[in-house]
Amino acid sequence: MELRMYRAARALAVIAALISVCATGASAGPASASEFKVPVEYYKLPNGLRVVLSPDHTAPTICVGVYYHIGFRIEPKDRTGFAHLFEHMMFQGSQNLGKMEFIKLVQKNGGVLNGSTRFDFTNYFETLPSNKLETALWAEADRMGGLAVTEENLKNQQGVVGNEVKVNVLNRAYGGFPWLDMPQYANTNWYNAHNFYGDLKDIEAATLPDVQAFFKTYYAPNNAALAIVGDFEPTEAKKLVEKYFAGLKRSEVPPQPDLTEPRQEKERHAEKNDALAKRPAFALGYHMPDRNTPEYYAMGLLDEMLIEGDDSLLHQELVQKRGITGNVQGGINLLGNPWNYRGPMLLIISLIYDPATTPDTIVQAIDGQIEPLRTKPVDQMTLDRAIGKLRSDLYNRLGAQNGFGLADLLASFALFDDNPARVNSLVSEYEKVTPELLQKTAQEYLRRENRTILNVQPGQQTPAAAAPEKNQ
Repeated sequence: MELRMYRAARALAVIAALISVCATGASAGPASASEFKVPVEYYKLPNGLRVVLSPDHTAPTICVGVYYHIGFRIEPKDRTGFAHLFEHMMFQGSQNLGKMEFIKLVQKNGGVLNGSTRFDFTNYFETLPSNKLETALWAEADRMGGLAVTEENLKNQQGVVGNEVKVNVLNRAYGGFPWLDMPQYANTNWYNAHNFYGDLKDIEAATLPDVQAFFKTYYAPNNAALAIVGDFEPTEAKKLVEKYFAGLKRSEVPPQPDLTEPRQEKERHAEKNDALAKRPAFALGYHMPDRNTPEYYAMGLLDEMLIEGDDSLLHQELVQKRGITGNVQGGINLLGNPWNYRGPMLLIISLIYDPATTPDTIVQAIDGQIEPLRTKPVDQMTLDRAIGKLRSDLYNRLGAQNGFGLADLLASFALFDDNPARVNSLVSEYEKVTPELLQKTAQEYLRRENRTILNVQPGQQTPAAAAPEKNQ
């Protein structure tokens, strides 16, 4: 309880500082970029493992994150859902830990843990008392060095993943809307457009040699990043990293597939029936600029203006003024955040609405808020407010989950940019955006020809039957 209270107090202090900065009109000034600095030490082991250290002695906890550069869209063809399946396999035992013992080890030492599959990585993390850093590093190295890839574990997890797809997507109203649906309609490159969660036939067709080859190829130190955040001494942490990870062998990782998307020249329309939905749903997806370009940062501020928060243009128009919906959702990278991805991405706007409203009415209302951003530059006060909101969102994320929010960005930037210190330059990049760049970006990326419209209508289809749950 004391730790939670401390974190809450710290967050309130950050918010108060942000309010003070915005009130003095300093949010766009160069000095604000230096308000918050994360300590970052970055190096690589001879076997290729990227290591990021960020000590913070304000609370007696540590967070260890291991990120592998294999995610939903990089998985092999004809093996949709394979990256997700393997996320589950990583909890089924290793050289010195039996089935599910990794989870028990963390929990018995007062920690929490999780793993997830995203567009461009699969990650695993645990938060523990700071005196358990060695325990966490030993356990992560143990499964990186030798997972228990057995026929029994594979069959078990095929059933678990199959049920997860049925529960979370096939048998749930608006299942997969819009995070899973929109990429399949908006993109043309298979890697960006296939069913990331996995077709059941592909999951069920996975063989033991497939899984063994997948592990040997992608779960290797030269395809991974290790981030350590929290209450530790870097000198000691380096010794432990060397002790447990230096002896692990590299693998031959295949080149990253071509993920590029062609410039979209015509507005696309798609419809989907949902037997379990009670009301229709609507989504728009706009192709994003390439990551880390000036337009990418401008698009992040357009997201803040249009979608994020109750003060956003679309919330004010669609919820407060017109009452078309009770909530406007969306943003950049619905499977993570605007910073922890690498390939092509969509800015998505979504909502559920009453049948009395037509999709055309929604489109017109949205366009009514977007077009002014395309026809003239915004005033500096509006831009400053968007920068302040984004800065607050970023800082809140960095302080989330006792270090995991920071570990997530550090590991992602290590994998994708070979530069985890980018975390300290994000705010300054957004502060470089001018009203003219914002308008130019809106003209190119918020044009109608660059978007896909998805309508979900209540309809008739037979939900998939869930298989009996198996032990994990």
